[in-house]
Amino acid sequence: MENVTPLGGDVYEIDTRLAGYAGITAGYAILGDRPCLVETGTSTSAPVVRDALASLGVGAGDLATVVVTHIHLDHAGGVGDISAMFPAAEIVVHEKGARHLADPSRLMSSARMVWGDRLDTLFGMLKPTDAARIRALGDTGAIDLGNGRQLTSHYSPGHAKHHVGLVDSLTGDLYVGDAAGVYIPDTGDVRPSTPPPDFDLETALASIALFEALGPQRLLFSHYGPVDEVGSILERSAEELLIWVDLAKQAKGEQLDLDHAVAMVDQRTRDRYARPAPGDKAAEHIEMLSGTEPNLAGIMHWLDRPEA
Repeated sequence: MENVTPLGGDVYEIDTRLAGYAGITAGYAILGDRPCLVETGTSTSAPVVRDALASLGVGAGDLATVVVTHIHLDHAGGVGDISAMFPAAEIVVHEKGARHLADPSRLMSSARMVWGDRLDTLFGMLKPTDAARIRALGDTGAIDLGNGRQLTSHYSPGHAKHHVGLVDSLTGDLYVGDAAGVYIPDTGDVRPSTPPPDFDLETALASIALFEALGPQRLLFSHYGPVDEVGSILERSAEELLIWVDLAKQAKGEQLDLDHAVAMVDQRTRDRYARPAPGDKAAEHIEMLSGTEPNLAGIMHWLDRPEA
């Protein structure tokens, strides 16, 4: 299938085609004795993911595990659908996100407030998953991939308090979720991902430092794709966070409202990122999902907290 890319080590990238567009959100299939799916994408992406897994020979009864780095809808919105499509799969998530997969009502209510009518087009509805099928991870944990291979999970909040990174013991791949930002493969840029309400600078930097200390061979970004330049990308991820926080502090000091602060940050970071071509819909959707406004709103929210 055109949305399935082999990455070596029995790992396959699946473009989940968020809102129908390519190159925005990736899931990853790890094949072997106990096939595993890392990230489901959205609810509306579930049929795309099912068909991609089928093209790899993973049928309804074959998938052993579904694991998500965190419960934001672009990563885990399809968990309920995928769990129904693959009834033998165990669903693995950090303990701070587990209850929201079993009962998504509060999460979906919050998402509706943020996205309004766009919620249905972009994400669809996260459906409940039987709580008996959910395994909640602590700050560390292990997922059996068969033949001695495993994913180890490492608590990495900062982007979200229910976020984990995952290391493949065979390949050295590190599934970074959103904790290292958003990687743009066409340009090599990495941008912050700091939405409210959970962003915390110290915790986010500590998560990036943890990722570096784990010594991965490769980073697998949910947005978007594999990166071999581990050290330089993690270094830039931390650098971008510090630059954006400094700019947010300046905007706050000048008592700018969010719209004016966004314009200021866009102007001052213009030379840091390649500009998308006019009409590039995928780039437009990446900007909408992790653009200046939501990222700056998350930083401002953190700056308003006494501990910041």
